[in-house]
Amino acid sequence: CRTTLQGFSALGALSPHQCNPFSKHRDGTVIGEGAALFLMSREPAPIALLGAGASADAYHISAPRPDGSCALAAMRSALRDAGLPAQQVDYINLHGTATLQNDAMESRAAAELFGPATPCGSSKPATGHCLGAAGAIEAGLCWLLLSALNREARLPPHLWDGEADPELPTLGFVTLDKLQPKRLQYCLSNSFSFGGNNVSLLIGRC
Repeated sequence: CRTTLQGFSALGALSPHQCNPFSKHRDGTVIGEGAALFLMSREPAPIALLGAGASADAYHISAPRPDGSCALAAMRSALRDAGLPAQQVDYINLHGTATLQNDAMESRAAAELFGPATPCGSSKPATGHCLGAAGAIEAGLCWLLLSALNREARLPPHLWDGEADPELPTLGFVTLDKLQPKRLQYCLSNSFSFGGNNVSLLIGRC
């Protein structure tokens, strides 16, 4: 849709190259297309939505609050809703748009809550930013990681140029050679939108 593309371009949020989240060379996101469908049920299931957290900072119509405090509030709320400490999360699917401001605030929030040890990464270099479908697609990716389809407990590598922004805190980005020694139990997925609308979902094995 040219209206969407032109709008993101006018905001200076589109990269002419690849999506390169959290790199010192990041220069914007890349738009993708896709969808995910979930059948929700109250019946017991091996994998479930265990917690959800939301916040709205209303800081700016398109820019996030720079200190990441509202993103942090959404993640803390999801953990509290699930009754889990941050240390039990096995993987974080970061929102990771590769825009300057969004990556900066999310890295600050994730570092404060999880530190550098928790495996994490952005899937947007593989899928593009699917806008309204991004949250569902990335929650679906977390579901697949927890499912029997992922018998070897593999984690998706964070696809970037590997050149970290020295102004951002260190996070535990997954690399191709990073092995997960145990079966995955809990995944957190972040989705942060315009207007400071932030949502974190905690998906886990029951």
